[in-house]
Amino acid sequence: MSGPVMRLDKFFSRSRVVELQGTTTDEALRELVKAVAGRSRDIDRESLLRTLIDRENTMTTYLGNGVALPHARVPGLRRFVFAVGRSRAGIPYDGITEPAKAHLILLLVAGENTRDYLSVLSSVARLFRDRDFVEGLVDAPDLNSFFERLSGGIGGLSTRPAQVRQNRMNRLIFRSAEKIARGTHCSAIAVFADTLTSAPDPGLSFKSIRTILVTRNAAETGIDASKYHSVVQVRSFSKRRLAQLRSFVLVSMTRGLIQFNDRICCIGGVADSDQFDMVTVVDVQREFQTLLVDQTDFLPPDVKPEVFERVLGIAMELAVEGREGRPVGCLFVLGDTAKVEKMSKPLVLNPFYGYKEEDRNILNPFMDETVKEFSSLDGAFIIRGDGVLVSSGSLIYAPDYLHSLPSGLGSRHAAAAAVSLGSQCISIVVSSSTGQVTVFRRGVLLPILEKGIGGNA
Repeated sequence: MSGPVMRLDKFFSRSRVVELQGTTTDEALRELVKAVAGRSRDIDRESLLRTLIDRENTMTTYLGNGVALPHARVPGLRRFVFAVGRSRAGIPYDGITEPAKAHLILLLVAGENTRDYLSVLSSVARLFRDRDFVEGLVDAPDLNSFFERLSGGIGGLSTRPAQVRQNRMNRLIFRSAEKIARGTHCSAIAVFADTLTSAPDPGLSFKSIRTILVTRNAAETGIDASKYHSVVQVRSFSKRRLAQLRSFVLVSMTRGLIQFNDRICCIGGVADSDQFDMVTVVDVQREFQTLLVDQTDFLPPDVKPEVFERVLGIAMELAVEGREGRPVGCLFVLGDTAKVEKMSKPLVLNPFYGYKEEDRNILNPFMDETVKEFSSLDGAFIIRGDGVLVSSGSLIYAPDYLHSLPSGLGSRHAAAAAVSLGSQCISIVVSSSTGQVTVFRRGVLLPILEKGIGGNA
């Protein structure tokens, strides 16, 4: 499985970076097709151009922030190829909710059977949501400078200088944490890197203990992911210490980075403080036994770990941001779709019906805003384990199984608990009243994002 931050610089070339001369979307796409094809006989230019234009007419590839990411698969190609176009004036583009201007257009072309297509698409999309990074590219004085900045960002290296070097106390905390980890027989040390405003000092590392870096986005702080055994990307919405802990443990278990009987030594501090000030040891079995019920198969057998991560991320964003300034409550049911569909019925016409599976996959970065837009519909999102959105606005009527819930939880939570008991699925609820995100598995609940946003771990 691909990591959360991929090194994609080998797919970019200075020869495929152009200043766009056209003034329309079709003209810009034609220029980028010419750049991406070059002298290659593997790409039919006219066929590719028609595919791209047809996609734009069906579903915009505008990401926001002045960036568009058109993409297509072509027969015969065995690799990923990117072409990048810049327009200082901006190309008129169909936005998500209203017309927009694209100053950067990235064209991704891959073979029909190329693996990790959606993962690459998603990784690039995450990087280009960094406004500072985008503005740095748009303002680059020439294309050589543009490509240098682009290569730095794509390679996981920040173009922004480190603002603060970690001090003596941080080194002391790390030395103490290593002793604690060894003394308590921890299998790994987790460093919560959002404590820092820049990449960790090379001295803050461990040579003989497996190190997991926990961060909202490695590229934002210039972290070189290759320096660590694993990097887990979990967005935090709180300044509190170790606010990402529960999400980190669940995501790590789904990836096989953490086992049910592990102990993990965690190092953290207040977000963006540049000061580590807390070391804690987490016994996974003790802390999560109510959810896991002495079983290691937390994730349903047909659910891909990256799909669970993406759904959880969208749920947390909805909990914090709401929709158009208003709180939003919604339910995601993930996995065992054939059985779940027998426990549901549509409340509205299915907005995902008729689209290609690739275009309605939750891993597709263009689905984020679509899912958030449909979150206001009554009913649940039903999602296959491979990420394909089957429906939204579905009424769940699973048997109650005499299941009791804590006071204050309503019908949406009751439906989530019941369907997780009646099938091999996992359900995620966003509460409109409290902003809490709750995961249900086998009828057992675990709050991930606590009331008051972020909560203590």
